[in-house]
Amino acid sequence: MSFPLRLSVDAVADRAEAAEIQLVDVREPWEYDAIGHLPGAVNIPFDRFRDAQSDEPGTLPGAAVFRSLLSEAGIFPEKPIVAYDDMHGVFASRFVLTAIVYGYDSVGILDGDFTAWKRSHPIDRDTPTKNKTEGSLPTPPPASPIVSTDTVQSLLAETDTTFIDTREQDEYADGHLPGAIRLDWMELVDPDTRGGKSEQEIESVLIKHAIPTERSTPIVLYCNTARRLSHTYLLLRSIGFENVRIYEGSLAAWDGPLEQTSS
Repeated sequence: MSFPLRLSVDAVADRAEAAEIQLVDVREPWEYDAIGHLPGAVNIPFDRFRDAQSDEPGTLPGAAVFRSLLSEAGIFPEKPIVAYDDMHGVFASRFVLTAIVYGYDSVGILDGDFTAWKRSHPIDRDTPTKNKTEGSLPTPPPASPIVSTDTVQSLLAETDTTFIDTREQDEYADGHLPGAIRLDWMELVDPDTRGGKSEQEIESVLIKHAIPTERSTPIVLYCNTARRLSHTYLLLRSIGFENVRIYEGSLAAWDGPLEQTSS
């Protein structure tokens, strides 16, 4: 991907001023309207890009549904998109991951969030004019990062694939995939910038958890509903990890054995 997966607050401000990017706010509509938003941003709430018909709450909505959401919001598929939220980028990351799966290759997150933005940049409460856009569906990449339950079952038997559980300690203790290493997604968040940590800091966290730092390491991420794993996915990809996959259904779809530990 030539477009950066993570853009600093200042980089987003510069690119937005130059009209080089399209901004998508994935917060709730009341937050977007009442609290304000980045100037020019359109609102596509998080629940809109999940499959409402699926029994598994982390399932992606489908390429046609996602393209329709962007079209109704006035987003052009050919122009770079930057998404943000006010939760360190975890909901925005889910949007970006969805876009990547469906073939949008110029997409990234505000590396921080709305709170970080408004420390030094203006906010807006006006809703921009939205004209429905046209365009065909992008071509998905030849290798999707999504793995199925059957694939997970097969990979668990292999020793060269590292499974990472991005949930909290109590969740992990209650039950996790056999052999999975716990890496709470928040451990990769910088509390000051509210965005992701630097490459060196991320490497230090990985080493602390005995997670290989070789960029070709096969990794499968999971959580409960494929939200937290999305943030970790983007951070790992942004520092050069090449073989990161996600278990979309996560533990909401898993029906195999789980390991338990003391919390």
